[in-house]
Amino acid sequence: MSDTTTTAASTVPDYPQMLGHPRPLWMLFMTEFWERFAFYSVSWALALYIVAHFFHGDPAGEAWASKIYGAYTALIYATSIFGGYIADKIIGYQRSILLGALVMAAGLFVVMLPSKELFLFGLSMVIVGNGLFKPNISTMVGQLYGPKDDRRDRGFILFYMGINGGALLAPLLTGWLASYFTDTPMQQNYRLVFGAAGVGMVLSLFWFWFGRRGLGGVGRPAPEAASRMRVVWVLLGLMAAVPLIYLLLAFVGANGLQWLLGLLFVGVAAMLIVEAMRHDRVQLHRVLAMLIIFAFNILFWMFYFQLGTSFNFLAANMVDRRMFGGWEFPIGWFQSVSPLAIIVLAPLVTQVWSFLARRHQEPSIPRKFGLGLVFNGLGFTALMFALSRLVDGHGLIPFWPLTLCYVLQTVGELCLSPIGLSMVTKLAPPRLTGVAMGGWFLSLAVGGNLSGLLAGRISGESGMTAASALSGFTFSFWLLAGAGVFLLLISPLINRLMHGVR
Repeated sequence: MSDTTTTAASTVPDYPQMLGHPRPLWMLFMTEFWERFAFYSVSWALALYIVAHFFHGDPAGEAWASKIYGAYTALIYATSIFGGYIADKIIGYQRSILLGALVMAAGLFVVMLPSKELFLFGLSMVIVGNGLFKPNISTMVGQLYGPKDDRRDRGFILFYMGINGGALLAPLLTGWLASYFTDTPMQQNYRLVFGAAGVGMVLSLFWFWFGRRGLGGVGRPAPEAASRMRVVWVLLGLMAAVPLIYLLLAFVGANGLQWLLGLLFVGVAAMLIVEAMRHDRVQLHRVLAMLIIFAFNILFWMFYFQLGTSFNFLAANMVDRRMFGGWEFPIGWFQSVSPLAIIVLAPLVTQVWSFLARRHQEPSIPRKFGLGLVFNGLGFTALMFALSRLVDGHGLIPFWPLTLCYVLQTVGELCLSPIGLSMVTKLAPPRLTGVAMGGWFLSLAVGGNLSGLLAGRISGESGMTAASALSGFTFSFWLLAGAGVFLLLISPLINRLMHGVR
């Protein structure tokens, strides 16, 4: 228990039950549903909007758009570290979520404004608000259950469905809005997408505002930390943080940000190693195993996050999206393939692991990560085949290879993503579990920023071509497949470093 929040397991209220779980779980489910709706609406449209609006559709803008998307994704994850600290030590979880939702909603409406400076400023507000919101609402789910309540894991599974429900609806609805409410068929109404995202975030804010009374004392600050002046100070801190994030986006850029994230990651790694050396050889080995997994995690997300940049440019310019009756498949709808695949395939993957576990053959954590990298790489083979063999006379490839790529990458995500945070809690030094969690989020942040740099390289100075896409995706396949196979080969060594942790 932290020193400022009343969330100890012994004080979990006796909640009314709904469908076998504490009723507040469903309030948090819908709060997260609408926040994810807002987040994934922006994610699919962001890079495409930059090219269409600030570069008037000139493909030369793809490189800058990719780098902004990568930096945005990286900072979304990096600021979660500070948001968790603010909730834990200063104002509590409920107030952090409310402040974060308010700042995000305001930022999404600012993003709609036509100025490039205001656009980046709005993105900065979304980043800062998300840092307060995202880590803390997930933490509150766990606080609804006592330490010995075996429903906790099932509660997180239901909450995870809320995440993917919002991720599924967002591109479907906003992709249709962008295609339908436009002046010309060749242009997308991306501002309407950002407006819909802002409305979704307002719904998330209101849902939590009116539903938080059902939480009881969970997530509220302790009496000695209940002063509203703390909220004022945090709000002032947010106002100072937004210009700093703006400077990182507008002037430091993706290359400079990569150095900053790299230094932070090295600092976190050093802290963990020093702390482990104070314990014993076993703890040091476990930290080293965790850091090795972090490095491979960076690679996975570097290529997975292409969905917001190079995959979107491919869908917009090189995929034949014509369907029956001349109807065109909206670009944004491709982004719904992954959450739909998660909803469909997650139970199947869970059953496969259970089947293997009963026969004492379930893959270890490193092997699951290796499989995740391999499946991520296999997704690129569908695009490689299409770009080398299936390009028609109009320079377009069929619809199915990109869809198959998303499905295969999702299988890879299901192999590694659900076990990441659990792995950290098992391998980190007890006194620095929070720092280790920060390292996990930093690995995603580094991967996100690298994804933007890679997409910018694929697009080059004049925009993506079939040749540059084939070259970039071929590189992606070989690096992912090589890293995945290498990780599978060294898994026995990493397992020994983990000393029995599975």
